[in-house]
Amino acid sequence: MNKATRKIKSILIPFGTGKMGDAALALAKLMADEIIIVGVAVVEKGESLSAGAEIARAVRKRFLSIGNQSTSGPSVRAKAKVIVSETPWTDLQKVITAEDPELFLVEWDQDHPCCGISLADLLFSASCNVGIVRANQPFEPERVLAAVRGGPHAELTTRVALSIDAPQLDVLHLSLSGSNDAPFKGLKHILNQLPEVNFRSITTEDYVQSICEESNRYDLTVLGVTARQSRNHASLGPVAEKLMTDTQSNVIVLKTKRDITETVFDESAGVQAISILVDKWFAENTFHADEFADISQLMRLKERAGTTISLALPALNEESSVGKVIDTIKKELMDKYPLLDEIVLIDSNSTDHTREIAETLGVPVYIHQEILPEMGVRAGKGEALWKSLLVTKGDIIAWVDTDIVNINPGFVYGIVGPLLLNSAIHFVKGFYRRPIKVGRKIEKEGGGRVTELTARPLINLFYPELSGIIQPLSGEYAGRRESLEKAVFFSGYGVETGLLIDVFEQKGLQAIAQVNLQERIHKNQSLEALSKMSFAIIQTVLRKLETRYDRAFIEDVNKTMKMIHSGKNGYYLDVEEIAEFERPPMITVKAYQERNKK
Repeated sequence: MNKATRKIKSILIPFGTGKMGDAALALAKLMADEIIIVGVAVVEKGESLSAGAEIARAVRKRFLSIGNQSTSGPSVRAKAKVIVSETPWTDLQKVITAEDPELFLVEWDQDHPCCGISLADLLFSASCNVGIVRANQPFEPERVLAAVRGGPHAELTTRVALSIDAPQLDVLHLSLSGSNDAPFKGLKHILNQLPEVNFRSITTEDYVQSICEESNRYDLTVLGVTARQSRNHASLGPVAEKLMTDTQSNVIVLKTKRDITETVFDESAGVQAISILVDKWFAENTFHADEFADISQLMRLKERAGTTISLALPALNEESSVGKVIDTIKKELMDKYPLLDEIVLIDSNSTDHTREIAETLGVPVYIHQEILPEMGVRAGKGEALWKSLLVTKGDIIAWVDTDIVNINPGFVYGIVGPLLLNSAIHFVKGFYRRPIKVGRKIEKEGGGRVTELTARPLINLFYPELSGIIQPLSGEYAGRRESLEKAVFFSGYGVETGLLIDVFEQKGLQAIAQVNLQERIHKNQSLEALSKMSFAIIQTVLRKLETRYDRAFIEDVNKTMKMIHSGKNGYYLDVEEIAEFERPPMITVKAYQERNKK
């Protein structure tokens, strides 16, 4: 169940004769999920290419020795063909295009091009991110320094430094006295949300001297190319070149694959910084339900923590599916294993046999309109979830919709598992494939239209830290009571979005996790119903923004939706109120406070 930090997906390394490539490989093993090695046999100008056969054999022999090394760590794959050329860069570019590595890693040699690759090739012709390595000592970094100024390489520098997962990672921002640090603001916002990063800022009159002095205190220094580039003059820049020659630290200098222009440097630096935080969160906090399939292991975690768990099932006219949902979960997670301490049905005044079926199966039933009558009666799923806090007792509360056709225990233990595994996680969202029926055909990826067309675009725009959440609107989620009781609940369709934002604002991104529940088959809604859902979700996000900025954006008149219908006499409008009402944090409700005193 351990989660890995976000590694570089793939690194491509050119290997030559002697030890050329060894240092890059040692560093790549700390950083990558996959390493691809391509052999390069450089033939001197004027010599026949056939003279490279001996060099190629020597390179292939090195590949065999690498293959015999320990299999622990990332996978290492050697290209079968060794490039033999006077100027191998053209062939290397073809390999880069075919393999599409996240990073092309080469070694620094001030006097000779690495494997026949010139500095100009790396800086101006590479179609991927480039790292240039200078090794001064073995790559066993305990202390890593990422030096950034806020330019176009800052995001890549931070990402590479994080992938090494050293005990100490310091990110040092250097600014020139009197300079404007506006380009760095986006990255600074992200760094402040990474607890494993020690962030420092220095204002200096001399970049070169300051970085060199700092670098000597670390085992590895990571930085970007430190000068604006001109095709007439290939240079790493004065800071990077000074580090390459003078510092005692190992050094990796990075060049992003993006074209470096004045506009990028001045206006866009930091724009992609959010991906550093989100990618890392995604790698560490995305689980699969199968990780928690051993219920006996979950029971040990539950008993060790002394935690109780409640499952609340919201329902409205679900007689065709509610019995199977309750029976499946109750048999496995209460009767066979007491993972759940209670299951309750929170009904929204169904007019079919939903409540009778639940009662027959021994599950307590509550009609949410009859709970807290002194606070008024409101319709909506969010209202049912909010009131379920009052009628459940568990330290952890899980919610699963009752219209799931393909229900299995993984829908419950999947969303509960991360909470039992990690006490720092407070809220877990499920995600899954959502096939929909179109005519007689099933479209496997057709569901989640409101998610992709409304919810995720809004989240990306206003809450980009949450942009890694695959299905923010999923109905299967769980959380710790201590966070849920302090959250504002929206009464209708906006409840999922509102809770997600609320927990994020309370506890931060690392308190949220998501779990792959594989596939969810359920009843599909009409396009008109989806339109209403979208309208409610937009209201929810705007209301959260109003709270954040203490400023009203929408008036009551904006909470009515004009539905367009067609009839015998043509089109007409039907005005419908779709207002997302808020319920206060349950911890502030008198009846809840009195219950907790008992």
